[in-house]
Amino acid sequence: MKQPDQKIFTVTAVTRLIKHTLEESFDSLWIEGEVSNYIHHSSGHRYLTLKDENAAIKVTLWRSMGQYLKFDPENGMKIRAYGDISVYEKSGQYQLNARKLLPAGVGELEVAFRQLHEKLSNEGLFDPALKKAIPEYPLTIGIVTSPTGAAIRDIIQIAQRRNDSVNLIIFPSKVQGKGAAESIKAGIEYFNSRDDIDIIITGRGGGSLEDLWAFNEEITVRAIAASQKPIVSAVGHEIDTTLSDLAADLRAPTPSAAAELVVWDKNEFLQSLESFVSRAVFELDRIVQSGRQRMEDLISRPVLQNPESGIHERMQYLDSLEKLLESSGKNRLEKAKNSISLLLSRLESLSPIATLKRGYSVLRKGRKGDVVRSVNDIVCDEELEAVLTDGFMAVMVKDIKRN
Repeated sequence: MKQPDQKIFTVTAVTRLIKHTLEESFDSLWIEGEVSNYIHHSSGHRYLTLKDENAAIKVTLWRSMGQYLKFDPENGMKIRAYGDISVYEKSGQYQLNARKLLPAGVGELEVAFRQLHEKLSNEGLFDPALKKAIPEYPLTIGIVTSPTGAAIRDIIQIAQRRNDSVNLIIFPSKVQGKGAAESIKAGIEYFNSRDDIDIIITGRGGGSLEDLWAFNEEITVRAIAASQKPIVSAVGHEIDTTLSDLAADLRAPTPSAAAELVVWDKNEFLQSLESFVSRAVFELDRIVQSGRQRMEDLISRPVLQNPESGIHERMQYLDSLEKLLESSGKNRLEKAKNSISLLLSRLESLSPIATLKRGYSVLRKGRKGDVVRSVNDIVCDEELEAVLTDGFMAVMVKDIKRN
């Protein structure tokens, strides 16, 4: 039975009492530990556990705070979380509602740089095979940078010194702070939409890693890699290297160096052109002189000095060939006639008609019968036909005698 002075609490009441007591007892604080069970939910909220060798605590980073996070926590990474201790009533667990996460021992931007570099490198965005050729003599250059910074002043000054015929078109862009990456991307896309732009320079003067961060953001790097126009990246000082430098077709250590690389020197070009023309004139003169000498050599030949003698000589040669052909033809014809006569003589001597002319005859059985070659082929009183030189006659066999 319940005692009169005994107070009974519900689970919710106790949990809320603990929650109120705990939250009132702790100010905002930093907690350092190793990340485990990291989840980036589709809602945008992030959940993880911070642990050391003896204990663990749940950490929640709501989407409203997580959108400003420069890096992605990884399991096993040591980080520092800043926020307020709270109790999640449904599970009765205490947790840290974080407002900020930082890598322990290394800056947030360094980790973000490493992670994005690894991601984009695996996608091939920094592949040297994708680099486009830089035009040797661009006439119109698009520049994406701040219109008031030292970088644009340096580029204009060097461009005017090297070649005042080259057109510079400036897209005024933010190069630092919120919205800078989107502004740089817009400038790159604008110049890609123009047919008259030969090459694009994007960059700014030097500064800290935070100052240059717009050129390390994924938006900027992907816009540079997707550009159909060749891009020169000129960010910071010579020692500064950004992901935009790696994605660009050419990296210039400074904006001034970019202008030196891209704007071709008019005086140097005119000197080269003059030298080329001089060499061309000299070569043409040499060719003309060589041709004139060859022509003089040809004209001085006897055949051109007295062309009729050459014609008469060729006519005489043709006459001799004609005589030779005629003589050769006659000899060949006589030889052919003699050969034919000899063959006819041999043929006639072998002809049965010649034998008949000498007094012989051929006996056969009837006009179309077999030739009689032996007495065994005939019988007495058989009628045969005798073939003579000038006709036929019938013969009757009266007697047969054998040798």
